[in-house]
Parts: sequence; C-alpha cells; structure tokens
Amino acid sequence: MLTKAENIPQKELQNLIKGCLTRDRSCQKLLYEFYSPTMMSLCLLYSKNREEAEEVLQDGFIQMYKCISQFKNYGSFDGWLRKIMINCALQRYRGKSSRINLVPLSEEQYRMASENNQLEKLSEKELIRLIQTLPPAYRMVFNLYVFEGMKHREIAAMLNITEGTSKSNLSDARSILKKRLTPKLKIAR
Repeated sequence: MLTKAENIPQKELQNLIKGCLTRDRSCQKLLYEFYSPTMMSLCLLYSKNREEAEEVLQDGFIQMYKCISQFKNYGSFDGWLRKIMINCALQRYRGKSSRINLVPLSEEQYRMASENNQLEKLSEKELIRLIQTLPPAYRMVFNLYVFEGMKHREIAAMLNITEGTSKSNLSDARSILKKRLTPKLKIAR
C-alpha cells in the first residue's frame, strides 16, 4: 500500500479524484491518508500550534472535497491542494486578527534584515516551533515570503496591507527569530 503522496501513480491519483467527484468515502479517505502528512507540515508553518494546524488541515480537505471538480489537471494536484491549504490558513488568520500596521523600513534596514542565514542551521521541527511563536501577522508574511516565494506586492494584496508593512513585518519576524536563535546557535557551535 502507498504511504506518501509522491508515490501515487498518476493513474491511481486520477481514479481517486474521480471517486471523490462521486463522493466515494473510500477514495476521500485514501486521498486524505496520502496527502495529510505533507499538508500537515505546511499547515504547521501557518499556525500557532498543532491544534490550530489540525483545524486548518481539516478545513482545507473539506474545501478540497467541495471544489475537487475545479481541478482540471493543469499542474500538479499537490500544488493545487497546497494552495487550498494556504488559503484556509489565511482565511483563519484574517478572521482572527486585527489589522496590524507597522512603520515601513528603509532600504538599508531591509537589506540588513535580508542577510540573515541562521535559519538554515535548524531542523525542520525546531524551525516550525520557532515560527509558530511569531505573532500572526509576522508569521503569515514570513511564511508567504520565505516558503512560498511570494513578493511583497503579492503578500500586501493578499493580506490587505501595504507593501511597506509586508517588508516591516518580515524584518520584525526575522529579528524576533534571530533573537530566539542566537542562544541556540551558540550552544550548537
């Protein structure tokens, strides 16, 4: 039996999608079992804790089952499902947060903040735990910029903030992470 999403042969994936279109519970269950570990890792990045990540994961799969007819095989199913999960995390964030606007950074401040490479020395679990401690606005901007490769203009439009606020939130997130990382990295050296 297959255990990882990347091991699903294309033909089997197509059969599972067809089964989900007809609301076949066994196909829904298999698709969930194949993709939930990978999507849970993604949800943890956007959530404050494991419980919130599990809620985002469940919301994402419910949304995926509702919208599976919209998947037209343009690109990967994994990428399509990933977008759904990120959108569910963003919807949860928008529903909980009050708008936080920070002072935009100068180009020099932004450049200095961008030179920090200490995150590469952490294990995935340590990194996720640290990211989860960030305030929600910082966490969203950090994840969208660092892990999704989005530009500040795109992040600003998605979160309904200014581009300067996106840059500021990223810089502040990095500063917070750097302060929390410095003791850990000194111990590890």
